[in-house]
Amino acid sequence: MGALMMHVCLVAALGAYLCTAAPVLGGLQVFVTPIVSVRRGHTTTLPCWLNPPESAEGLEVRWFRPDQFDSPIMFYQKKKFQDSSQKASYVGRVSFGLKDAASGGLTTGDLSLKLENAMIEDAGDYTCYVSSDQGYDRASASLIVTEMGTSPLLSAEWKEDHMVNLSCESVGWYPEPSLRWSDQKQVLTPESLKNSKDSSGLLSVHSWLLVSSSTEVSCTVGVSNEESKEARVHLENHPQPEFIQSSSSSVAGWVAFALLLIAMLVLLGVLCYKKEREEKEIRKSAHNHALLPKEVLSTATEFYVNVTLDQNPTNQYLRIKDGILRDAQGPFPDEEKVTCLTAIKGTPGFSSGQHYWEVSMGKKDPNVGLKMSWWVGVTSAKVIPRRLDFSPNTSNGFWFLSSSPDRSDSFQFSTEPEVSLPVRSRPLTVGVYLNYDGGELSFYNVDDKSLIGSLNATFTGEVFPFFNPGKGDKAAMEILQKDRKGDPVDLPPQET
Repeated sequence: MGALMMHVCLVAALGAYLCTAAPVLGGLQVFVTPIVSVRRGHTTTLPCWLNPPESAEGLEVRWFRPDQFDSPIMFYQKKKFQDSSQKASYVGRVSFGLKDAASGGLTTGDLSLKLENAMIEDAGDYTCYVSSDQGYDRASASLIVTEMGTSPLLSAEWKEDHMVNLSCESVGWYPEPSLRWSDQKQVLTPESLKNSKDSSGLLSVHSWLLVSSSTEVSCTVGVSNEESKEARVHLENHPQPEFIQSSSSSVAGWVAFALLLIAMLVLLGVLCYKKEREEKEIRKSAHNHALLPKEVLSTATEFYVNVTLDQNPTNQYLRIKDGILRDAQGPFPDEEKVTCLTAIKGTPGFSSGQHYWEVSMGKKDPNVGLKMSWWVGVTSAKVIPRRLDFSPNTSNGFWFLSSSPDRSDSFQFSTEPEVSLPVRSRPLTVGVYLNYDGGELSFYNVDDKSLIGSLNATFTGEVFPFFNPGKGDKAAMEILQKDRKGDPVDLPPQET
């Protein structure tokens, strides 16, 4: 009899425990949207609600991460927020949100969590927990935090036998991005594919492969459920210097380099140089440096125009004297970043024809060195925007070549996406050739008579020479003036 009574008591006790642990809430249940995605730095809402709807103002509501019940992200109890146990990293970033525009908030049982300034560390599972005197219920949702990285940066290195080593790199992604190479016919298998993580948790991807120098290849980088970014390289053995093509509607920059002229240059080398040693040097240089016949550059110089700088005394970030241009050495509101604050237009403007001018990037002085930070090109902008968030590129009327001291091994075109050109030798003088009607803008290393690269574009309206001396260089940028014989001339004094 004693054993029977003990058995009855155990069953009764177990039943009471099960009833207490079971979610009751008068038959209410907690529902969530199981997966939510947000871009890093943006605000999102993780929907959670009671069904059927009922006021939750008098309930306990707790949002927490896995195994962190006692350190909740947000804790609401007795009609107010309890902050003493809140997890520190979420202070000031969380509150009740609305699951949709028609929601009445807590009064209708909407328990949604609003999260501001989403961070990489926020990715993962979240539990929405509700309790009252009658019971409790919970449901979990997953937050996916994404970050779109940079447009793929393509660079190329020509090898023997008409092969090209193509490199593709993109930084600043989350979660881990995928990278895909393809040509017009099939997906290509890369020689190497590496991922890395920076101190902020963002991921980078880098890959390279060998392809024929007569093909078209694209590199696409992206994460799932997000729009991917693509760069495309068009390689052809052309005898004409047509290298990089871009348009405002294209997500791809077209890149190639002067080494596409190899076959033609070898032939010219044989014709121009009789000695075997000289022939070998020319062949070697053609593979590594894209030496151009003097006639190519001399043709451009026939259209030499003396460019002068717009006088703009309101620009406090520039110093101009006798065609010599330099930054005002700060302080700058954009800090070390080079923006249009230090940019300036030149005159005259052009709406047709062919034109050529040269820009000095310093002197052969070991105490000063060559200029490392600069932009040179053309713009169709009537007024250069001074906004710090403005990014000049080919899609908004800025076509230029840039150099940066933190990327000393490459030059960059202002295409979107950006295109990188390897530095074979740093120019003391940069020549700029504009063929307005032909839609060509070419940049030359005047010192060794080599072509750095060319942009193909459709120019409309008037375009003006465009300059930016960058920041922090001891060396100045000088707009060179020449007479009809090609000899240097002095400018009338001009200073701002």
